[in-house]
Amino acid sequence: MAKRADELLPAVAAIVADAGRMAMARWRTDFDRWEKAPGDPVSEVDLAVDAQLREALAGLMPDAGWLSEETVDDADRLRREHVWIVDPIDGTRDYIRGRAGWAVSVALVERGRVVLGVLDAPARGEAWTAVLGRGARRNGEALHASDRAALLGARVPADTLPKADRDLVAAPKPNSIALRVATVASGEADFVATQRWGHEWDIAAAALIASEAGAIVTNALGEPLGFNKRDPRAFGLMIGAPGLHAAALERFGPRARAILAAA
Repeated sequence: MAKRADELLPAVAAIVADAGRMAMARWRTDFDRWEKAPGDPVSEVDLAVDAQLREALAGLMPDAGWLSEETVDDADRLRREHVWIVDPIDGTRDYIRGRAGWAVSVALVERGRVVLGVLDAPARGEAWTAVLGRGARRNGEALHASDRAALLGARVPADTLPKADRDLVAAPKPNSIALRVATVASGEADFVATQRWGHEWDIAAAALIASEAGAIVTNALGEPLGFNKRDPRAFGLMIGAPGLHAAALERFGPRARAILAAA
C-alpha cells in the first residue's frame, strides 16, 4: 500500500473519532430503529455511521475493499489486497437502550491479516488503537494483557455465571463484543469465551488490539482467526491472557465442539 499501517493510523483514528462523534450526538435521542431479524437490532444511526465511514475511508484508500455489517456484501473484496472491515456501531442494543457499551469498530486487513485496528467508544471516553507489530493503546497508554496463569478467580465479562463456572469472577459486560475483547487487552478481564457463530466485523479490530497487548487470540476451537474470507464468519472466540488461554480452551473447547456437533 502507499502508506504503512502505522503511517495510516492517525488519519484512520481521526475518521473513526468523527464517526463516533456523530453517533454520540444522536445517542439518547429519538431515531428510527428496527430488527433485521428477530433479536438483531439496527438503527438509522448505524446506517448513517456506515455511510460516513465508507466515504471517508474510500478517500483514504480508494482501492481497498469493503466488508461491513450494514452494507450488502460484494465478492469483489476477495480480490483486493486491502479490505476495510467495519462495524459502524458494535453493541447496537446498548446504543438503542442508552447504555454506554457500544463502539465504532474499524480494521484494515492486508492479505487476510489485520494490520490496523481502531475502536472508538465515545460514551465511555475510550479510543483504542493497534498496529500490527507496534502494540496496542487506549487513550494513548500502552496496553498489556494480564499475567494471570490460573482459571480460579479469572475475570470474564458476564452478566451471570453458570454453576459450572462459579470458580470464575464476572467482570462488566458491555453489549459490544469488541469492547469485551478489548478489556482482555487492557487487563481488566482475563479472557473472553463465546460458543456461537460471529462475524468478522464484530472482532477484527478488537482481535488485533488484544493480540498486540499480548493476549492469545483464537476461535472457540483454538484455531487461528482469518479475515476477508468468502464466508466472513467464525465459530466462537477464545481470547485470553497468555498464561491461561490453554486452560480456558481446555474447559470451553469441548462445549464448543458439542454445540457444533449438535447443529
